[in-house]
Amino acid sequence: MSPEYQIAALWVSGSLSYLEQLCLVSFRDAGHHVRLYTYDEVGNIPEGIEVADANEVLSMDNVMVHKRTGSPALHSDVFRYKLLEQNDRTIWADTDAYCVKRFEPVDGHFYGWESDSHINGGVLALPADSDTLGELLTLTEDEFAIPSWYGKEYENELIAKRDAGNPVPAGEQPWGVWGPHAITHFLHKTGEVRYALPRVALYPFTFKERRKMLKPDTDVQAYVTPETYSVHLYGRRMRARLVEREGGIPHPQSLIGQLLKKHKIDPGAAPIIRKAPEPEVAPAASEPLPASARYGRGQLNLTDLADKYGSDKGSSKHRYTELYNMLFQPFRHRKIRFLEMGLQIGGPEHGKSADRETTDLPSVRMWLEYFTKAEIVGLDISDFSWFEADRFSFIRCDMDKREYIDAALKDVADFDIIIDDASHASHHQQNAFLSLFPKLKSGGLYIIEDLRWQPKAYERSDISKTAEVFQSYLSTGVFSNADENIAAEMNTLRADISGCFVFQAKYQKKRRDQVVVVHKR
Repeated sequence: MSPEYQIAALWVSGSLSYLEQLCLVSFRDAGHHVRLYTYDEVGNIPEGIEVADANEVLSMDNVMVHKRTGSPALHSDVFRYKLLEQNDRTIWADTDAYCVKRFEPVDGHFYGWESDSHINGGVLALPADSDTLGELLTLTEDEFAIPSWYGKEYENELIAKRDAGNPVPAGEQPWGVWGPHAITHFLHKTGEVRYALPRVALYPFTFKERRKMLKPDTDVQAYVTPETYSVHLYGRRMRARLVEREGGIPHPQSLIGQLLKKHKIDPGAAPIIRKAPEPEVAPAASEPLPASARYGRGQLNLTDLADKYGSDKGSSKHRYTELYNMLFQPFRHRKIRFLEMGLQIGGPEHGKSADRETTDLPSVRMWLEYFTKAEIVGLDISDFSWFEADRFSFIRCDMDKREYIDAALKDVADFDIIIDDASHASHHQQNAFLSLFPKLKSGGLYIIEDLRWQPKAYERSDISKTAEVFQSYLSTGVFSNADENIAAEMNTLRADISGCFVFQAKYQKKRRDQVVVVHKR
């Protein structure tokens, strides 16, 4: 590799701890020139590390932070992309990346897989003419850019909010939207994913395995092999572990303890000092437990099945199955009748033809496995008659008018559970409720999903939104609606309602209404 390649890192302000010192020195000792960019005074910078003004790359004006965590990760993402654009023969490295051996980019590319699905940007080199780098720079120029890598439903949701004058900034989008998720997406799009190194090269210890770097009995050779260039130390979580469980200093025979000795780093001269977090960044003190960590535990779980079949009702998006697993457990092995309206994302509410080609029924597959004796009925405006399975039948129906629904289900037996996951247009939801709540058995559950999003192409201004209709009932005991006839008809059903519950998105009260559950007497 050419000797001109340098390592670049960023530390905003405050003193480095021995952990960051170790990582920076490891690159220096491997023969790399190391440049540390800072915005303010930084203490404990090791000898031989060049210090540079970060403002020369990206100003701190209008720093973007992630709303949920308060983390400036979005700013860091943009910083590294602009850094690579502005500097030739430069490799970005997070300050928690330890260099095992000298980095050797291929045609200017250097990055690696951190899991089976994502390439991380903790170590990143892209040549200035890289198509991926160009895509990343274009993406991050627009605070309200709409990502396509979370699926069509989420993309359309953001488009609808933008068109309604309420665009969603990157800080309110999923964690990693401008980082690993974007990097992985564009590397695949451009074909530059071919340069990605295997996980052992840059991320030999997974996030779950990070504690092994502090255990004196860890067989390091099982992780760090001749293919390994770097070890990611998971800095924030590693620092917390060292302070809370290790007395601030790692065991001398642990991997990190041995590396400190190798590079002559004195932990006592640059201790880890944990500041009390600001209130808005308190959530950043812990990472959410991934769904994969729960998979297979305890009884058969609906969330596991949703994730298995690719349903958006599971952990990847709406998390409805966390609620349904509690509600539906008593029904699981009973001979019930179950109706779901809306069988696959991407119908006319998203601009597709009702005669579109349909390819899968993820939630139906989930219901068939979960309910061992249930008769599952699917209803949709598009054709799913090709799907054949024991205990499943299909009804094709346009829900735009009550008479269509009444005719389609005229001779169908009553149901124990009904879920409306169809177009999400308010009048469709209310048409279905008026026609089908009477066909719900005593003790049954009627559920309407996705209350907070209505398709512009279908939504009518002469009726109230379904969320408002049910909130009026909860507040006053009376259904209200801009259409008095609909309100009157819904009020005739009140005597048969045992309970009505509205849950907000992700079950957080501060968020908009998302799902309603009605229990029949």
